[in-house]
Amino acid sequence: MPRMSQPGAPGRVEPELVAGPGRDAAITAVVVALTACAFAAVGDHGTLAGIQRLDDAWLRLMISDRQLPLTTIAKGFNVLGLVYVTLPVRIAIAGLLALRRRWWHLGAFAAAIVVSEVLIGVLKGIYGRARPPGSLVATSGASFPSGHAVAASVTVVAAVIALVPAGRRRAWWGGAAVAFSILMGLSRAYLGAHWLSDAVAGILLGMSCALVTALLAGQIQRLRLGRSAAAMEQMPGVPVPDRQARRRRPV
Repeated sequence: MPRMSQPGAPGRVEPELVAGPGRDAAITAVVVALTACAFAAVGDHGTLAGIQRLDDAWLRLMISDRQLPLTTIAKGFNVLGLVYVTLPVRIAIAGLLALRRRWWHLGAFAAAIVVSEVLIGVLKGIYGRARPPGSLVATSGASFPSGHAVAASVTVVAAVIALVPAGRRRAWWGGAAVAFSILMGLSRAYLGAHWLSDAVAGILLGMSCALVTALLAGQIQRLRLGRSAAAMEQMPGVPVPDRQARRRRPV
């Protein structure tokens, strides 16, 4: 049966989620460490007093410099962070990944979203921090961390990892995702919906969820690919797919 010895059709092998595990692990470790430091600082009463002084000063600066164009833009970001916007976007991304049969990418994306949503509720309940007075938009629940900042950062960072092939393009899109996350966080502090430290912690937490889940899913994927290649080596006449070629094949 000659067809069984032919390589599979191009485009059917899912590209690796993480191309440089060592580099990506180092980046993830740095972001997770910064996240842990932010949450530990707010959780410590001694350091929280100093952080609160900075938050108060930042809020006064925002109030003194409020202008209609900036307020309109900030309120636009507020809408972008609502579940009525983020949920359809997340579903659309998941659907696209499913259509492309990028199951590892879909798994990493979905896991990042689920983990972040669970952590938002749990951490808000643990910290129970009061919100700043005089918010320009409707708010509910505790202040720390910023749910808008978490949702924005985890969605855009996880989407870049899942949709953009590893390489220079992913780096550029990743930079744009981080910039968007920062703008979302700053808009929350500008509107008085959150303290600045709430926004910073939210951005870091969202990025950590996206990076950690991608790194773990990528590692599992590499192990599975390695086992598959080893199994194929035992089959006479079946060529072992080149890992570098898999990365270049479009899906």
